[in-house]
Amino acid sequence: MYTKAVRLLFILVAALLSSPIFASETTQEEEKLDMTEVIMHHVKDAHEFHILSYTAKDGNKKDISVYFPVILLDNGLQIFSSKKLYHGEEVNEHGHSYHINKELGYGLYHEKIYKLNAEGALTFNAEGHPENIKPLDFSITKNVFVVLFSALLLFVLMRAAAKTYRKDEVHAPRGFAKAIEPFVIFVRDEIAKDNIGEKKYEKYLPYLLTIFFFIWINNMLGLIPIFPGSANLSGNIAFTLVLAVFTLIATVFSGNKNYWGHIFAMPGVPKLLLIIMVPIEIIGIFTKPFALTVRLFANITAGHIIVLSLTGIIFTFGSAAWAGLTVPMSLFMGVLELLVALLQAFIFTMLSALFIGEAVAEHH
Repeated sequence: MYTKAVRLLFILVAALLSSPIFASETTQEEEKLDMTEVIMHHVKDAHEFHILSYTAKDGNKKDISVYFPVILLDNGLQIFSSKKLYHGEEVNEHGHSYHINKELGYGLYHEKIYKLNAEGALTFNAEGHPENIKPLDFSITKNVFVVLFSALLLFVLMRAAAKTYRKDEVHAPRGFAKAIEPFVIFVRDEIAKDNIGEKKYEKYLPYLLTIFFFIWINNMLGLIPIFPGSANLSGNIAFTLVLAVFTLIATVFSGNKNYWGHIFAMPGVPKLLLIIMVPIEIIGIFTKPFALTVRLFANITAGHIIVLSLTGIIFTFGSAAWAGLTVPMSLFMGVLELLVALLQAFIFTMLSALFIGEAVAEHH
């Protein structure tokens, strides 16, 4: 019974890792697979959720996607479906492949929207970058959708857990509250108290709990390639940068006179050396959130790329025999990513608490 269950799990993981991701890249005709394009398509943001592609009986390629609204500020508010761009005219000029819609007057190149020129096309410079005007883009992309979805999910789950405590403050928590209580206590005792201190940790505990669970939820959503609502959100450097800026704001505005004194007038340091030390300390204020940004972004993106690369070996060589090697390795990396998803949430929260703790620490 146990062997059958393991075999079924193995087959299921192999199907999940391969078919939905690479269905859009294979047809009945022989076609060379561009793994770089496949991987970048998965880790990048987009104006659609591409679920799968298939070849119809008539030989034409069909796509099943969820299209998001495009919202542009260009001589007024322009709102239309991204389907009009993806299914517009496809242009392949001098090695540049992009979609245009002459009726709307916009083109889509590498998921960026540009305004078409007078000839109804995009022009590229010597470096291969479009020279067309980019309108102000407030479109709903899959990363934006997942941010909103995960924020709503976090609110609903935590509200349900809080209701459990309010209804029964005597007995042990039940349901979802019972599941997350160890993590809440861990963040409180091992992160907030240890790094900020017994007297001041309560002020920052809501923020630390929020970023811990928010990052963890988004990391987990990014590990579900077949779910239409999945996206490599934590692998988007803009997302990690915003979270790091929140920590920077909390640190700077919480800094006491002892914190700023060690930056602009370090005790025991000759005044002549302050000319060198003060700029270094000021730079250090911004290198800390930079480290938070890059650490989370790089680790999550690297995990996605490794799993996709291992699975793609099967399709690159065009032989199912490679599945005997790559599927177990992909399965191992998938399990490892489950650990990384939690670990990166912990590291980001712990470092945020450490930086805030340095800012509020009293003189000893």
